[in-house]
Amino acid sequence: MTLTPRFHFALSYASALHAHQWRKGPNGGHEVPYVMHLLGVCAIVLENDGSETQAIAALLHDAVEDQGGMAQATRIRDLFGADVERIVLGCTDSFVDTASGEAKLPWLQRKRAYLARLQSEPDDVALVSAADKLDNARATERDVQRRGESLWQIFSAPKARTIAYYRALIAVYRVKGPAVQRMTDELECIIERLGADVPPDATLGGDGADGG
Repeated sequence: MTLTPRFHFALSYASALHAHQWRKGPNGGHEVPYVMHLLGVCAIVLENDGSETQAIAALLHDAVEDQGGMAQATRIRDLFGADVERIVLGCTDSFVDTASGEAKLPWLQRKRAYLARLQSEPDDVALVSAADKLDNARATERDVQRRGESLWQIFSAPKARTIAYYRALIAVYRVKGPAVQRMTDELECIIERLGADVPPDATLGGDGADGG
């Protein structure tokens, strides 16, 4: 597949949009430019037969959640089309404008709602969503190897709850298309290594842990 100028514009747009955003590092600091995550997700999408539209959505998958809420979704639609906007919204679990100080709903409430919605999302959304989670899981495993179990303290939910959430996502991805399931194979292996000490019947829990 040849990527068109539309993709290169999206790459530039995403890089500028997240220019002052950093990914949580293994030492609890902000050590990695956030665009590295966006590039990682995009690469996974393209490696798994994703389209240019899906690759663009991968670059922009956190734009609504982190950089402007639904106003940003409108800009994405105007610049890149309705399908990109639809996929981005399908990968988003918070639609408020955090860049303007609006507060997200509690972690548990958002994750449960996202899991319920993801079940009915089409495969093009599931592909980008699974790529996002796979890139996150790869990074988490690398960081746990560097820092050890104390790494989990930088996350918004306790380790057992985070692992339970990923297991629930994996169950949803398992009923999606072949490309999604290929990614899910690797995602499940990583999550089970990370969560070897988390019982299979661990749940998301009943309180509303805060965070992202």
